[in-house]
Amino acid sequence: MKKIRWLLEAAIIIILILPFAVMPVKVSRKAGESFGFLVFRLWKKRREIAIENIINAVQSGDLKISESPEMLARKCFGNLGISLAEIAMIYFGTAKEMVERVRIEGIEHYGKAKFRNKGILLITGHCGNWELLAVAFNLKVDKISVVARGQNNPYFNKLVEKIRTKYGNNVIYKKGAIKGILSELKENRTVGILIDQAVLTEEGVAIEFMGRRAWAMKTPALIARKTGCSVLPAFISRDEEGGFIITIKPEVSLSTLNDQGSALLEDVRVFSGFIEDYIRQHPSEWLWIHRRWKRA
Repeated sequence: MKKIRWLLEAAIIIILILPFAVMPVKVSRKAGESFGFLVFRLWKKRREIAIENIINAVQSGDLKISESPEMLARKCFGNLGISLAEIAMIYFGTAKEMVERVRIEGIEHYGKAKFRNKGILLITGHCGNWELLAVAFNLKVDKISVVARGQNNPYFNKLVEKIRTKYGNNVIYKKGAIKGILSELKENRTVGILIDQAVLTEEGVAIEFMGRRAWAMKTPALIARKTGCSVLPAFISRDEEGGFIITIKPEVSLSTLNDQGSALLEDVRVFSGFIEDYIRQHPSEWLWIHRRWKRA
């Protein structure tokens, strides 16, 4: 019975996203945005989470917006709808025009880190269209392995994996990921990891994130300290002409504090600070619907 349900769920998703893939890019994005707005109206729980998160960030003084929290949350859902349309194009192989409109800034930072021959951890978050970030990075910069959580539905998981590997990237699943990450870094390869979601207390450290206490992932900092690999923040954002900008920032220097616990905490704060900067610059392109501050 579970297998039948999984198959039906995967089939419904494919049927849902197929129209976005066959439309012209501009039409597909507009349809995706409209779909996002519809979900905003219908998915009350996530709408309320997004609005509450935005209100708390504004009240803390860490976010300044020129519109109401409700309007910003609506734009967030719109961005997710557009991203869904773009992901459909990636899955069905019609994303060439879209990928061509991605430009890269800071490529020199990547070249410098690659020359160190220690491997690269590319840290990013659920910003812009993060799935497109991995695809475009592979096509325009270098092959990348992405760390991801496996989906409970195995058929849906295969669908998502196809999207992530269609253009040559590799997926490292979170369960037992450390071994895979270390193996890639040892060969001077690049591993991309999303660092902006809430984690279990044993997996992270407590920091201030957008003015509120939150549990943040400590794994990237631990790996960087163990291996000496380069840590590069990289983000994708939309431009005003309907294209994208991937910004690769300079290599992050790790803390020099003598106490290892304090040094680790400082590294995590610095890494998360890049997510905060992105949110302030592109507030509608971050995943406000996530319960980022749970368990804190």
